[in-house]
Amino acid sequence: MRHQLADTFRSLKVRNFRLFLTGQLIALIGTWMRFIALDWLALDLSGNSGAALGLVTAFQLAPTLVFALYAGKLADRFDKRRILQLCNAIWFVLTALLAVLVISGQIQLWQIYAFSLILGVVSAQEIPTRQAFASELVGPELLPNALALNGATFNSARIVGPAIAGVLIALIGIGPIFLINAVTLLVTVVTMAMMNPAELHRAPRTGPVGTVREGLAYVRRRPDLLLPLALVLIVGGFGFNFQVTLALMAKEEFQTGPAAFGLLTTALALGALAGALGGTKRRKRPSVYLVLGAAIGFGVLEILAGFAPSFAIAVALLVPTGFLMVFFAQAANQRVQLGVSARMRGRVMALYVMVFLGSAPIIAPVVGWLAELLGPRSGLWVGGALSLLAGLTALFYRSRRRGVAVSLERRPRPHLVFTEPGQETVSFPNGIKWEKAA
Repeated sequence: MRHQLADTFRSLKVRNFRLFLTGQLIALIGTWMRFIALDWLALDLSGNSGAALGLVTAFQLAPTLVFALYAGKLADRFDKRRILQLCNAIWFVLTALLAVLVISGQIQLWQIYAFSLILGVVSAQEIPTRQAFASELVGPELLPNALALNGATFNSARIVGPAIAGVLIALIGIGPIFLINAVTLLVTVVTMAMMNPAELHRAPRTGPVGTVREGLAYVRRRPDLLLPLALVLIVGGFGFNFQVTLALMAKEEFQTGPAAFGLLTTALALGALAGALGGTKRRKRPSVYLVLGAAIGFGVLEILAGFAPSFAIAVALLVPTGFLMVFFAQAANQRVQLGVSARMRGRVMALYVMVFLGSAPIIAPVVGWLAELLGPRSGLWVGGALSLLAGLTALFYRSRRRGVAVSLERRPRPHLVFTEPGQETVSFPNGIKWEKAA
């Protein structure tokens, strides 16, 4: 047991990574508290409008669509640690100002939109920089584990943050939540300053940093990167809108309050944490079939969650849904990040972030509009159906193009066997087995 735990957390032997993870955990708990508070505040000020809630999400993510690729170029050119410090310092100032407006009672809906947009501009730089910075904290042999632990930290914050926010909103109101988030953001600035730059694994500069166009051309020549990016666009764009869908489900479908909203989000995050920890044993680049299988499984579970007949069943279904949500996202992320050169990583991960988050400004308002037209449940089952369709379509396309033979075996239990010429065997949970052709 002790050996297994040591293996699961082996990246924590690196001091810089420990500092990074500590700062991220504290700051992300506060940030998830802010997400819950901001969503609930938008619903209160808009009269429970799903479209308004979708716009808040869209404004936070729209800058990613516009600036992410250029942010990746900056991440490849400048000190990533300094960029992250600056971004968190700006977030601190913005969140503190938001707290003052809310506590003083001066906050208006248009101001929420404005703050969401400005916070999103900073996020457009911070997220791809943070994604690329992970590879500088540990060596190549520890990178898969470090990425998995980073995902586990993110999802631990998704458990703790919403749970605390739901209780505190009910007890002391929304305003203090933003003050708490402002303090947590300073922790990241401090932990970044405590790192030893000499111990970072920075790739040597071999010439001037290339252009954004060069990064796009690099990805265009790599089908192994294009497929996970396409899946992330559909599954992440339509299936991961839980900020919108769960708030509406809690308030409109189940007629509950902020504590119940926090419980739904916490159930999703519990499964997500398990999904993130499930990838800590991984020591190499994930197979494309692992990504496909996770996308298909996630789609099925999200459909079921959308038709949950009661609040308790919805909570129960969100746990495995969260597991496959992060299992898919993490496998797709690692398939992209572990398949690119260090010189291109900032721009490629910026494209990943742009696809993953940048689609939300277009899709989130559509999800909110569908929820008003078809009911709150539609945000879940429509996203699940599109995720399932995307996974099955990509699987069928790859199978036809690669000449994959498909057969059904009944022992030891019924499972499908996909035999792809020239590929190594990859075992996927849920009984799907992938074999190399003879």
